[in-house]
Amino acid sequence: MDEKTKAPGAGPAQAEMAPFTGLPGQVVLVLQGGGALGAYQVGVYQALHEAGLEPEWVIGTSIGAINGAIIAGNPPEQRLPRLKQFWDGVACRGAAPGSGSFRQFEDWLRVLSVTTQGIPSFFTPSPEAWWLGVRATVGLARAAFYSTSPLRATLARLVDFDYLNARQTRLTVGTVSVRSGRMRYFTNRDAPLDVDHVMASAAFPPGFPSVQVDGEPYWDGGIYSNTPLEAVLDDRPRRSSLIFAVQLWPASGPEPDSIWQVMSRLRDIQYSSRAESHLERQRQIHRLRHVIRELGKHIPESERGQSDVQELLGWGCGTTMHVVELDAPQLDGNDMHRDIDFSTCGIERRWTAGYQDTRCALERAPWHQPLDPIEGIAVHRSSAGMPDACG
Repeated sequence: MDEKTKAPGAGPAQAEMAPFTGLPGQVVLVLQGGGALGAYQVGVYQALHEAGLEPEWVIGTSIGAINGAIIAGNPPEQRLPRLKQFWDGVACRGAAPGSGSFRQFEDWLRVLSVTTQGIPSFFTPSPEAWWLGVRATVGLARAAFYSTSPLRATLARLVDFDYLNARQTRLTVGTVSVRSGRMRYFTNRDAPLDVDHVMASAAFPPGFPSVQVDGEPYWDGGIYSNTPLEAVLDDRPRRSSLIFAVQLWPASGPEPDSIWQVMSRLRDIQYSSRAESHLERQRQIHRLRHVIRELGKHIPESERGQSDVQELLGWGCGTTMHVVELDAPQLDGNDMHRDIDFSTCGIERRWTAGYQDTRCALERAPWHQPLDPIEGIAVHRSSAGMPDACG
């Protein structure tokens, strides 16, 4: 692979993998929201790309929608260079991190810099919001601490929306309606997408302003459901799928023993907890669909042709969903502001971790394991590992 798109910190070249055959369905990449943590997703994609597993469908929310749009909005050979351009553009360059109290001071300076200055290619402070205060009546479109105009220009440069809407790869982005509070997914399968759809999926309030789509204001879908796994599990018509679900926020973690750690753990639970409930609900639904299919085999041929019986049997299916969960590890400590850790070191370590974790998952290829014909969903969890600190 070209040096410029090599996994950061990956070390010596990785051994080539044999082409994958006998996949259990369409390849789907599901990407959570999580700001700077999204660098892990790029490592995941790079490993899939090198293995020849280009996703047929990418589903994303927030930073997952941005990464997803760059992937689906470019030909395969352009995807990694475009992703690298985006992450190079948002990286905050500086010295390698220290340790102890000095490390805490560096982290504080980093948070202060991003908070007060923004990231030039992503978002910049809105002086009006800071000067007028949070109670000033400014209208929904301006009720935010930052302007995301730089992100609009960045996406216009890195995403080929004509290519995206040619539907070579399906893209779905998650948003939530400001007015109704309901989750809404936009997909290029049903209608053309433009920069506003991606911007809306990344409009996390009150930092970022809402974005209008067809006259309706939308916010980041992550505030309602940060794990857009439901979009593929509820899709119609149903198709068997091999789903790589990239989780950026840990569902489980150590017991916190300070207010700071409590606040951090609260965010983990808030943004990760829906994945398990979605999978459990879908397991039940798929099991019932498979049961209906099996029961239909016992209905006499003379009765199967009846319209009411056909309608009932239509609820059954034999599709299977293999979900490969890739859980991003945490950096040292339990930093509540890790989602704005756009340091070159943080980006490099997360990118490399996603790459290595996915390589391990692909080598195991757990989707080849036998699946009970009554069960419709198999979940394969990976153990995450974090590369050594940047030198």
